[in-house]
Amino acid sequence: MSHGIFVTTTTNGAGKSLVTLGLADSLYKRSGSIGYLRPIVPGDSVDTDPMVQLMRENYGLDAGLAAGGVTAADARRLAAEGRTDEIHERCVALFDEMAENCSIIVVEGSDLTGSDPAVELDLNAELARHLGTPVIGVVSAAGADGAAAADAVDLVRRTLDESGVDLLAMMVNRADPAQMDHIEAAIRPGRHAWPVYVLPELPELALPSVAEIAGALGLTQVAGNLNLDRDVSEVKAVSMEGGNFLQILREGALVLVSGDRSDAVLATVASSLAPEFPVASGMILTNGIEPNEQIRRMYAEAPFPIFTTFADTFGTARSVATVRSELSSSQPRKTAAALGAWHQRVNGNELLARIDLPRAPRTTPLRFLHSLIERARADRKSIVLPEGEDPRILRAAEILRRRDVCDLVVLGREAAVRELAAKEGVDLTGLRLVDPATSPDRERYAEEYTRLRAHKGIDLDRARDIMTEGAYFATMMVQLGDVDGMVSGAAHTTANTIRPALEFIKTRPEVSIVSSVFFMLLPDRALVYGDCAVNPDPDAEQLADIAYASSTTARQFGVDPRVAMLSYSTGGSGSGDAVDKVRTATELVRDEHPDLKVDGPLQYDAAVNASVAASKMPESEVAGQATVFIFPDLNTGNNTYKAVQQSSGAVAVGPVLQGLNKPVNDLSRGCTVDDIVNTVAITAIQAQSGQPAGEPASEGA
Repeated sequence: MSHGIFVTTTTNGAGKSLVTLGLADSLYKRSGSIGYLRPIVPGDSVDTDPMVQLMRENYGLDAGLAAGGVTAADARRLAAEGRTDEIHERCVALFDEMAENCSIIVVEGSDLTGSDPAVELDLNAELARHLGTPVIGVVSAAGADGAAAADAVDLVRRTLDESGVDLLAMMVNRADPAQMDHIEAAIRPGRHAWPVYVLPELPELALPSVAEIAGALGLTQVAGNLNLDRDVSEVKAVSMEGGNFLQILREGALVLVSGDRSDAVLATVASSLAPEFPVASGMILTNGIEPNEQIRRMYAEAPFPIFTTFADTFGTARSVATVRSELSSSQPRKTAAALGAWHQRVNGNELLARIDLPRAPRTTPLRFLHSLIERARADRKSIVLPEGEDPRILRAAEILRRRDVCDLVVLGREAAVRELAAKEGVDLTGLRLVDPATSPDRERYAEEYTRLRAHKGIDLDRARDIMTEGAYFATMMVQLGDVDGMVSGAAHTTANTIRPALEFIKTRPEVSIVSSVFFMLLPDRALVYGDCAVNPDPDAEQLADIAYASSTTARQFGVDPRVAMLSYSTGGSGSGDAVDKVRTATELVRDEHPDLKVDGPLQYDAAVNASVAASKMPESEVAGQATVFIFPDLNTGNNTYKAVQQSSGAVAVGPVLQGLNKPVNDLSRGCTVDDIVNTVAITAIQAQSGQPAGEPASEGA
């Protein structure tokens, strides 16, 4: 039987969608199977509603598990005609259809934007009763002090109680950060004395993005950067000479200027090219005018998008002012900020303990990746990213900061990093920028490197030069405990990432080799493949080390290790050097780690297929149910993981390095922003126990 939770508010602008998204995220981590229903969508189409689309993309839901009921216009028309039962029937039918395929459904009430909010509030309460769902009430604390917020909470409690719904929780949103403690102290306990969670006002959610404004106004982009995911801090309509205009231009402003004002156009572009001047988020050329060809050539490659409109400047400003900022799948930074605030302020375990929810029966790829973020956030660590002049690194760092996953240090020339961030529309707030060449820590790091590498003839002058290299500087930060881990490789080779770590972080005493694993995320489970990225042809002893390290990496990330030592032969049926190596490695693992479930040599089909295992290795406790696969060499491992990834649609996460004394991880040079986010989360998790992957955590960790 499916449960449902109905999220509603009594006022417009309470930030209900943030609560809905955060609740869905906590529920997904608990149950792994959610649905989302928005009975009344504010726009013109139930299928293109931004929140419906966001839920589909964020949690891998199809149209049957994330849907809208009717549009707000249709709901008002039906209510005016006395046909509210049709709204109820449609929504109950959608809810029941979803209930067949998921364990929990989040229902988001209407936005109360109509002419009669009381009617919508009654409609939401009646829907909650029909659906049999408990309700979370959301109160806005925008502009309110503790006493006002407490009174608002009491009013909503009373209103919902009189409506006959079961109140699960109260949330206070959009609180002034400086007032949050006062508000929490002022709120009176309800009937159950449950905590009332208070969330802060997030300016980045209130500000529309360039993409939202361009879409709402139907603007045509004619030049500049194509990235429209940029926050608009304010709107500046130009009514003065260009030089004077620069005195009031602010970082992230959207500039509205008539297309024949070449002085102001050029001033805005020039400002973006000078490090000490602000960079606009975008520019709209009004009155249907574009400057002459020479001016157009000068702004063609502007670091911000440039649009045209036939409306005049004043009319454009009025239209921009009406654009609402919404959470949507096209605004990943806003989604990250919302989720960061939710998990920072709301104890999801306490909240969900108020109702009886089933645990997820299986691990899907999306659930595994979401759990990485949750675990990393649970015990905050600091990670250094030495490739700060790569735009993917900056975008990932902003997402991680907004989601409140970990503390980040970004290396690079500060002017270059800031210029790139401005060009890409990345907000560097909360990120620590360090230039190795000018850092006061460079001398200390050089002295330590000289001490550690004196046997190789390294003197202090040479060490100072080496410490200007990002990978070396970052690795020394890890070595000396200034950060907890490092992620690199987006713009450099694996060797560039690993070499400094091998020089002075070193491998653990009980491990002879650094190796790697990939998490292969299949539709219903996670498998571990090693080594697919580092060692070309490990010998039997090294292969045994890789097997043990991979098993403990698996355990650290929630995969019960059953280790298959792979070969082209199963059991004792084959012979030859390659099979003998795997057989010897298997015996070494058994001798050194008798409690570990390991078997080999095994062919891949015997390792994964129960029926094949029953005929080839009927007594094995690994065959047919392996979760950790150890390949005999890099050629086999690398090709196999890519073949499985491409042919089955499995999600490959990695490589994750193991065997080092401290967490250092490598990225592929073709990595995406999501890959970087996941790898940073993995590195933070490795650092939480003070042990990198490949070293077993203490009991109960």
